Amino acid sequence: MSVSRRTLLTTAAGAAVAVSASTPTAASAATPDASDQASVTRTLRQAADYAVAKLRAVAPGVTAFPVGTKFEKWTYSQNGDWVGGFWPGQLWLAWLYSGEEQFKALALASAEKLAPRQNDTSTHDLGFLFYPSWVTAWRLTGDEKWRAGAVQAASSLIKRYNPAGGFIRAWGALGDPNNAGRVIMDTMMNLDLLAFASKQSGDPKYLEIAVAHAKTAQRNFVRPDGSTPHVFDFDPVTGAPIGPNTVQGYSPASCWSRGQAWGVYGFTTIHRRTGDAEFLTTARRLADFALSHLTPDHVPVWDYLAPQAPNDVKDASAGVIMACGLLDLAELTHRPHYRESALRILTAVSRTCLTTKSARAEASVARCTRNRPNEDGVEVSLPYADYYLLEGILRVLDRRRVDRAIDLSSV
Repeated sequence: MSVSRRTLLTTAAGAAVAVSASTPTAASAATPDASDQASVTRTLRQAADYAVAKLRAVAPGVTAFPVGTKFEKWTYSQNGDWVGGFWPGQLWLAWLYSGEEQFKALALASAEKLAPRQNDTSTHDLGFLFYPSWVTAWRLTGDEKWRAGAVQAASSLIKRYNPAGGFIRAWGALGDPNNAGRVIMDTMMNLDLLAFASKQSGDPKYLEIAVAHAKTAQRNFVRPDGSTPHVFDFDPVTGAPIGPNTVQGYSPASCWSRGQAWGVYGFTTIHRRTGDAEFLTTARRLADFALSHLTPDHVPVWDYLAPQAPNDVKDASAGVIMACGLLDLAELTHRPHYRESALRILTAVSRTCLTTKSARAEASVARCTRNRPNEDGVEVSLPYADYYLLEGILRVLDRRRVDRAIDLSSV
């Protein structure tokens, strides 16, 4: 890989090609003028149309949960792994966008397969599993079983709370001493399930735990420049902080771009649920760091502080996740540059990262990286990229409609 002023772009068919970032063609394709609302709207609508058409073609044959692609075809988990909520979530968004009843039927059938996971105490990812699937199902259908199941999942999640350190343990079974004090930035995205449970049950304990975890993350993850590590370790007995670490980032001192995106979205959301101004300030610090490290093509590299950044492999999923958080930030802070940045990211992904030229591809978004250090899923498609692309686009095109699914309200 070149480390000069050349960057890797991945074609729709998956081949990596080097393109000069300074050429007018590349620059104009990658950095659309966000003030050109007609052009932006047209680009986003075309991307949504493409994503829904892809689901229309692929979803009827899907019987498990997509976790990532290999040679452009989905690979699957039977129980959903940590990503199972994003498949029914995509289908719900496709139903809202298109009105096609088959998407509703497929979303319900897919969400039903997650039922055993509501009692799973071995993972922090119950928010990822149940918010876009079961919470959305309840919001869109009113069927009590989805609401009750989501609250039960929240009850399972809070069993992972360590009161000594004020954090939710990320990995490992409850009785397993390994990773007992490990906290990861991703957990910020699982806290909204707890806010939902408190609102629905009337029991404040869920939200109290969410707030305690968020404050612990705020104190320990955020560096003075607004960057974050992927992992922070604590003594599981005393709760004392040990220090930063990483699994999916380059190093404990680097800044894994998807973790930064989880933080932008997650801290903004916990602010929306609590009104705590410090959480909003934290979200802005994380967003400002990430935006200052975006390349001219507006698609994040996999780690903002890896040695080859900014000339490194991409993670489009980090971009679309952050775009959703930035749209919230713009609304909450009344600072339009966050919305303009979100639109640039969404249009860039829509123009340079979709699989539109591939006859093989089963996903919509390419150029995502799951775990670069493990050489696992480098510049592939990932289900959460497809989900957050649709969420971000619908937030722009029809905010009230997507609010029906995911609750964009604030206290």
